[in-house]
Amino acid sequence: MNRFLAYRLHDDSPDGRVAGRFTELRFDNLPPGDVLIRVAYSGINYKDALAAAGRNAIVRQYPRTGGIDLSGHVAASDDPRFREGDAVVVHGFGIGVDHDGGHAQYARVRGDWVMRLPEGLSPLEASTIGVAGYTAALALHWMEHNAMSPEQGPVVVSGATGGVGSMAVDILSARGYMVHAMSGKSAEHAYLRSLGAGEILSPEVASQPGKALEKAQWAGAIDTVGGPVLAWMMRTMQPNGVIASVGNAGSPQLDTTVLPLILRGVRLLGINANSPMALREAVWAKLAADYRPRRLATIGQVIDFDALPDAMDRMLSRATRGRLVVRMDNESPDLERGL
Repeated sequence: MNRFLAYRLHDDSPDGRVAGRFTELRFDNLPPGDVLIRVAYSGINYKDALAAAGRNAIVRQYPRTGGIDLSGHVAASDDPRFREGDAVVVHGFGIGVDHDGGHAQYARVRGDWVMRLPEGLSPLEASTIGVAGYTAALALHWMEHNAMSPEQGPVVVSGATGGVGSMAVDILSARGYMVHAMSGKSAEHAYLRSLGAGEILSPEVASQPGKALEKAQWAGAIDTVGGPVLAWMMRTMQPNGVIASVGNAGSPQLDTTVLPLILRGVRLLGINANSPMALREAVWAKLAADYRPRRLATIGQVIDFDALPDAMDRMLSRATRGRLVVRMDNESPDLERGL
């Protein structure tokens, strides 16, 4: 009776295209691991949408259950660090890519990948934050480690309506920073202001090549886009400004000079969210306290499991904002019976 639903990605169509479909599985269909998690919520990330469309060779072995983050409760554990009922979060470590992930009602993973939720965060809050919010918080963690503080001046955030960008605007504004949000979505200006953005910029400001150094504007920047936007940020940073590079939604290429680095002392930080567990625990502790987002209900939209395919299509067409969170509805009597 240990039946549950998963959204599985397959490459078995006649034309070789990747396609997803809902599939009923049993626990013995799950990959090896020592912690079985009853998934409560899972986020939808741009990487998940790309994987479901078979793009960028993200998934290399099929079938695969996507979903690079999840939250829920331990259903069974052979790892003494976790007990049945513990509220936990998992992201990274290859889940949803090399190992079945969160787009299922149950997941089995290694105990080394599991983090107990900090006191005061629910599974819904944890999945609304998800890997996107963790990435934004990790960026700020290292930026403040490099001496950035609110009194030094404004911070600009690119891709501000996305999951990472929205979380960054919210957390930064809550910390007292003056936030300038960059977005090409003119219809979302009210949304960005509701998160705490004081000014809104169009990406067009970064579209034309400029001098190696331009007017110094920013004490800090969180960039999700890459390409010309990141190059523009580098040449418009204040002396000793700090940039956190977290994504390449626009382009992985970077055409710039070393002059901002050696003449203004600009610090360019690379942010890898697949970080060691000790760092995860430290940053998640901040997310439950000093970095706690104030507007999760505005940023997050909870959808039912059966709406997952359509939501990923909308994300690929840039028709979403903030965080999409999938409710797994593990309270179905049919699924609970016999567990």
